[in-house]
Amino acid sequence: MAENRASASGGEHAGEYTEGTPCWVDAQLPDVAAGKRFYGGLFGWEFEDGRDGRPVRARLGGAPVAGLARKTDGRMPTVWTVYFATADATALARRIEADGGRLITPPHPDGALGTTALAADPQGAVFALWQRGSHAGFGRRHEPGTFTWAELYTRDTEAADLFYGGLFHDALFGPGAEPDFGRAPLTGVFPAEMPPHFLVHFLVGDCEAALGQVVRLGGRVQVPPFETSYGGVAVVTDDQGASFALLQR
Repeated sequence: MAENRASASGGEHAGEYTEGTPCWVDAQLPDVAAGKRFYGGLFGWEFEDGRDGRPVRARLGGAPVAGLARKTDGRMPTVWTVYFATADATALARRIEADGGRLITPPHPDGALGTTALAADPQGAVFALWQRGSHAGFGRRHEPGTFTWAELYTRDTEAADLFYGGLFHDALFGPGAEPDFGRAPLTGVFPAEMPPHFLVHFLVGDCEAALGQVVRLGGRVQVPPFETSYGGVAVVTDDQGASFALLQR
């Protein structure tokens, strides 16, 4: 297992993001209104109106923390997706393909907000790229109710380290690197048939209380609390089936 943990012990007002840093997350949901009720009740998020079918941006303390988007195709999974920052999404997309990954959605502009792409690593784990425009990414992270970690559960951690280390070497292994991104084997936490995937973690002050709230809001506990090198983690699903983790340091 190759795990790294950011050293920030409290809340952090985010700004610019270096290449390979998780800078945004969003959930693809069948019912965005239901998602607003669930995550607003769980994390205290407030929401901007999503006009013309655009994703709804969640805010905490006035700062952007996540997005909720309506699935446009019922065959699409109901999932949380992590976005990695890049200064050049097109160049990074070429490197992903050259290193054995694949592009699901090639780089394309998202209005004035930035440029995005959706990709999969050689083992099939899906992630996104974000080249900033007017939207830099998280306005807050590493505090209760906000993103704090992304764990890649994969069948071959050495191969994952080679792939992501080649893409995001400085963010993961460079001098002073404090990535919000770890790699772990699927075995021991998830069933063997579970495909490789990224698991988005949100920080909570009291994991047991948060688990109770998840259940009251219609979600379920997928994996009960377990200890990692970066804190206590529980894996849950929301009331529409999107999986995410609660992390208590």
